[in-house]
Amino acid sequence: MSSGSPLIVLKAPALVGIRRLNALDTVRARIAMAVELGLLRPGERLPPVGEIARALGVGEITVRRALVSLCDQGVLKRRRGRGGGTMVSERPATGGVREIEAYRSAAADVHRLIDQRLLLECGIAHLAATNPGPRRPEELEELEELVACMDRASSWAEFRPCDERFHLAVAAATGLPPAAEQYGSVVRELYRYYLPFPLDYLRESNRGHAELVASLAAGDPLKAVEITRRHVEVLHRTMFVGLGDHPAEPG
Repeated sequence: MSSGSPLIVLKAPALVGIRRLNALDTVRARIAMAVELGLLRPGERLPPVGEIARALGVGEITVRRALVSLCDQGVLKRRRGRGGGTMVSERPATGGVREIEAYRSAAADVHRLIDQRLLLECGIAHLAATNPGPRRPEELEELEELVACMDRASSWAEFRPCDERFHLAVAAATGLPPAAEQYGSVVRELYRYYLPFPLDYLRESNRGHAELVASLAAGDPLKAVEITRRHVEVLHRTMFVGLGDHPAEPG
């Protein structure tokens, strides 16, 4: 970055607790925590292994091993035949996946990470709304297609990769590579804490994405910043660090 850049270098907090976990244990922890918080409901079928792997950033073999392990512990169950698959147990066992504690113990760091994302993303939204670059039509078209991709998603696992691509595309639309690079580092670190969420909740959050695209198309930086502020601040309440020990409300 040049010495005259207005951007402040922000480093994501050292999330030591989860870094001690291997890939298998992070998958176990994230799915088990989603079950314990009520984000994945009893009897709910999980997406295909390949989709889960892409959403959580791990290999398919790792996901298969994690699902088998959670079935053995009574969190999930496997049903064979037509209409079968891996699903949440009707009465899922709780408290047996000790790796969840590594996530819960990092709550303060996650809140700081959300604040870092808020600072960067508001600046990015302002810059993206005021950057009439030569690729403007193509950038807006890409963002609109990613919003449509999230609307078409049939599961949280399909939704998440489109969500990441959307936010990174907004950063790229600033025309400032340092902004996209710094933001990408923070948002990818935060995605390490991504949990499965009900699809209706995710689709509701996608309305904010559509509103942001509209504000960028209109060249309205103040509106873009306000939409972004609301979109990111809500993470303090809706990520697991805000849900605490209380299950998510239905719908």
